[in-house]
Amino acid sequence: MLVRPYRDSDWPEWLRMSRALFPEESEASLTSGMRDTRARRDAEVFVVDRGDGRLAGFVEAGTRAYADGCDTSPVGYVEAWFIDPDVRRQRWGRALLAAAEDWARAQGYTEMASDALIANVVSHQAHKAAGYVEMERLVVFRKPLTP
Repeated sequence: MLVRPYRDSDWPEWLRMSRALFPEESEASLTSGMRDTRARRDAEVFVVDRGDGRLAGFVEAGTRAYADGCDTSPVGYVEAWFIDPDVRRQRWGRALLAAAEDWARAQGYTEMASDALIANVVSHQAHKAAGYVEMERLVVFRKPLTP
């Protein structure tokens, strides 16, 4: 297996893994977001290639003008990160993050940021194991305004 940049032929596998990462999202929403990511000049996708036409993981790296806890602007940002369960805890996730971080350095960024839902403890642990430091916890609220 190896980590490499995304190729157009990876689309079905990227979609499969995106469905696993975001099961609450519709396929149309996922597809739209994936197309938007590929259209961005300030983003890149890296994959773990199993060598048999299948993938084992991906990371979407992008640019954000601002990220909580960062001192610089813009910063590299881990927009999405997924590893198939059968290859977790084998350092492939960390290898994907390294590819994203290398990409961010090549853009001239000096910081990389990410996020995870509060309940996603596995992601918290994986981020910490890769050298990321938790900056804060946040609960987001919404109230629709009626006319």
